[in-house]
This record gives sequence, structure tokens and C-alpha cells, in this order.
Amino acid sequence: MPAVRAFIVEDNPLIRENLIGTLREVARVEPVGHASTETEGLAWLRDHEARWDLAIVDLFLDGGSGLRILAALRGRNEHQKIVVLSNHATQDMRSKCRQLGADAVFDKATEVDDLIDFCLQRRERQPAALH
Repeated sequence: MPAVRAFIVEDNPLIRENLIGTLREVARVEPVGHASTETEGLAWLRDHEARWDLAIVDLFLDGGSGLRILAALRGRNEHQKIVVLSNHATQDMRSKCRQLGADAVFDKATEVDDLIDFCLQRRERQPAALH
């Protein structure tokens, strides 16, 4: 079963490193890179279109907005998924994220286990031919 290749856009280095470690160990996700700003994240995701299966995006970044990343990647490949991991996962924000193309939205404080479950499910469904 191939690993899910994930790119993370998170501006808090401690949260980012903890997330990378957890995803690698628990969900068997292969982190392929990370960015801390909207510009860096969007550039990498566009320039390396064939190298990621999952993007995990924070909404409020020191340098920009995860919402603009969602909107910019609406035309991504069908197998590529984008999830939001945020401290601001209100019902209104979840709805807005889904309208902009998010496949799922998770609260950093209470739903990390749900994110891990999402990653494990993606891994089970991951087409081997893409790797």
C-alpha cells in the first residue's frame, strides 16, 4: 500500500514539526515538504503537481491565507485532496472552506485524531499507479 505524500502549509514551526512526526509515525504519511506562507505553499504545490497527494493547510498564516490556497487549487487532479487544519474551524468557516474546494476541515485542538483517520483512509484508497 503506497504512502500518502503530504505537503503541509503551517506557519507555527512547533505545530508543523509535531504534525509531521505524528503523521509519519501514526498515519504512515510521507511528508514531502512544507511551507509557512501562502506564497511559498502555493508555489510549491503548483510547481510539484505530481509529487503530492494531500495538502494540509492552516487558514490564518503569518504570510497570507489558506483560503486563497484552497481557491487557487480548485482545479487540482482528482486524486489530490486538500484538508484544512485550523484553530478557527467554526461551522461558517467549515462551510466556506468546502465551498472553496476543501475535502475536509479539522480543528487543531479537538480533531487531530479525525485528521489521522482521514489520512489512513486515503492511504487505503491510494492508487498505486500514481507512485
